Amino acid sequence: MIAILDYDAGNIKSVEKAIQYLGETAVVTRDRETILSADGVILPGVGAFGDAMGKLESYGLIPVIKECVALNKPFLGICLGLQLLFERSEESPGVEGLGILKGEIVRLPADSGLKIPHIGWNNLKFPKKGRLFEGVAEDSYVYFVHSYYLKAKDPGIVTATAEYGATIHASVEQGNVFACQYHPEKSSAVGLKMLENFIALTK
Repeated sequence: MIAILDYDAGNIKSVEKAIQYLGETAVVTRDRETILSADGVILPGVGAFGDAMGKLESYGLIPVIKECVALNKPFLGICLGLQLLFERSEESPGVEGLGILKGEIVRLPADSGLKIPHIGWNNLKFPKKGRLFEGVAEDSYVYFVHSYYLKAKDPGIVTATAEYGATIHASVEQGNVFACQYHPEKSSAVGLKMLENFIALTK
C-alpha cells in the first residue's frame, strides 16, 4: 500500500489514479498510523512553498514525514513535494522547509527570455542514473509545471537534470528518499515506468 499525503495540495488525485492504474493500492491520508504502516509514501503537490509548509504543520505531518524517512521507508516527493524536502525557497523567505535534503529552491531566471512558469515537456539528462530510471532512456521527455527549481547542495544526489534557462536539478535520490520536480503521473508511459520503479522499491 502506498500512502499519498493529504495536505490540501493540488494534484493528489492524478497521483492516486496513476498508482492505482499500476495495480497498487493507494490511500490518500493524513492519518499517522496509516502512513507509518504503508509500504511507501508519496508527498505530491502543486502550490506555494510557504502555504504548503503551513498545511503540513497544521495537520501534524512534519514529524510523521521525518519518522517515515528515519524508518527507511521509500519516500517520493513530486513537484512541490520535492521542494518541501529541502531547506528553504526564495518563494517564501523566512519559511523553513523540511530540511531532509540539503539545498535551496530558487526562481527560474526571468532574463532567459523563456516563459515562466515553465509548463511543458523537457528531456532529462542523467548525471547519475538513479533507481527510478531503471528501464528509462536518457533524453526521455517528462512534464514540468513550475516557477522555482532546485539547487541541491550536494551534486552527488542529483540523478536527473533538465535545461530551462538554468540547469534544473530535476530528480534526486538519497538513501530511501526520492524526489522529482516534474510530474511522473502526467508524463505518459515514461512517467508511469518511474512510478512503477518506485513501487518496486516498496516490495
